[in-house]
Amino acid sequence: MADPERITAADVRLMQDLAQRVTAVRPDLVNSDASYGELAWNWGRGHASAGASWRRRLWFSGGEPAAWGWAHLPRRVRLGDGSVREITGAYLAYQVHPDHAALVDEVIDWFDATAGNVERTVLPSAADAFALERWAAHGYGPDAAALGDEGSWTQVNERDLDELERPALPDGFRFRTADEAGPEAAVQAHRDAWAPSPYTAESYRGVRATPPYRADLHVLVEAPDGTMAASTIMWLDEANATAEFEPVGTHPEYRRRGLARAMLLHGMRLARDAGARHMTVACLGAPGHPAARELYYGVGFRKFAWDAPLVKAGTPR
Repeated sequence: MADPERITAADVRLMQDLAQRVTAVRPDLVNSDASYGELAWNWGRGHASAGASWRRRLWFSGGEPAAWGWAHLPRRVRLGDGSVREITGAYLAYQVHPDHAALVDEVIDWFDATAGNVERTVLPSAADAFALERWAAHGYGPDAAALGDEGSWTQVNERDLDELERPALPDGFRFRTADEAGPEAAVQAHRDAWAPSPYTAESYRGVRATPPYRADLHVLVEAPDGTMAASTIMWLDEANATAEFEPVGTHPEYRRRGLARAMLLHGMRLARDAGARHMTVACLGAPGHPAARELYYGVGFRKFAWDAPLVKAGTPR
């Protein structure tokens, strides 16, 4: 019998619907991992390999999703170099529509019951004062490790697409779409940029099958020797005329050559041609991780919203 709390593709579409509606009224409240594009990316790349460790619950009002929680439970992750990473804690991605803010208590209770005695982490928006108060009331406190100078908290950056600099690649490099490059090259580009990555051909098939993926908005930079030196995917939210870069990566041997900068500028032009008027991209916000942040600032992005990482210790059995 199927687990009624196992997340499905239909659930993700409902979660994306809520992300679009929150984006329309309070984009600063869209939690990390809860944006329209991030939901597509995380579901697409991971459901085949990690779906057994995922649980979800949705809350509705008037037939529309008003809140959801997506719990990532302890699991083993096999990386591209053959090693295995043990994840011993539970993480929650979630979203609550501001018109139904009180539902956050039900989300918290569900997560605590679902995760059990392990350490639990969550990333509310720093702008969501009510949610932060409720998480604290349930025993969650600031995650000191995530908030440190080398921490893992995330910031969201934004910019409008009205004026865009023309991209310039070094001689011999050229832009390719995912269809032009082919699936093997697209997968290898990601694995090279994020090594050791668990990303596989199966992951990529999942990404391609997840709305709103478009191969013409999946851009790579090909080096003169045929290596895919950089890649990114843009997720277009037509309802809000906005698009999101996720992920953005460059092969280690091709960094500091302006490839990512040119790719972002080229990508924003493509997104604008597809109907976007606004662009977002997330990156690590801690002082010890300046590279991506400076890259995005260099092409016109500015910090817009950020996480407030919280943790609750596991309880002895």
